[in-house]
Amino acid sequence: VEPVKAADRMRTALLRAVGHDLRTPLAAGWAAVSSLRSRDVEFSDEDRDELLATADESMARLNRLIENLLDLSRLQAGALTLDLRATALEEVLPAALADTPEVEVADLEEVPAVLADPPLLERVIANLAGNAARHSPAGRKVLLAASAHAGRVELRVVDRGPGLPSTDRDRLFEPFQRLGDTDNTTGLGLGLALSRGLTEAMNGTLTPED
Repeated sequence: VEPVKAADRMRTALLRAVGHDLRTPLAAGWAAVSSLRSRDVEFSDEDRDELLATADESMARLNRLIENLLDLSRLQAGALTLDLRATALEEVLPAALADTPEVEVADLEEVPAVLADPPLLERVIANLAGNAARHSPAGRKVLLAASAHAGRVELRVVDRGPGLPSTDRDRLFEPFQRLGDTDNTTGLGLGLALSRGLTEAMNGTLTPED
């Protein structure tokens, strides 16, 4: 009975979250495109560029949401395809941190390559860095550092945010959890759940600590 109840809770949370998080960028992108197609308004080049940027940003956000949902469903179904190979962190960091400039990267020259799926590792780092940046005080950069220990590489994403009580740390990696948020405008709450799932699929571990 309990697995059925858990599945029902998951579906309810999904419907509630998707109802807002997919509709918002869809509405913004639709409004921008409709405005551009209108023949009743003469837009300046600056206004046109702004509308195009809004449409592009909205479609990119929709794409990220759908990719997260699909990857999470593949993880839960055990159907995620992996292409594990030796991957240098420098290979994935530029794309992973492209949307999070508030990250300071430590010297990684002596860190060996890791056995990982490069696109999935990029997604994990992007999610962790973005989450850390959202919870960091203004003016305090996130630190990304790594070191090798006993044949494994430890990658640390360090922020100076408020931290979490130990009782909340397991919930942190559950889907649709946005601990500390007071509204539903910050995303589906899939980033950390997906990050842990992808990390474990690549035979790694993802743990929070002070």
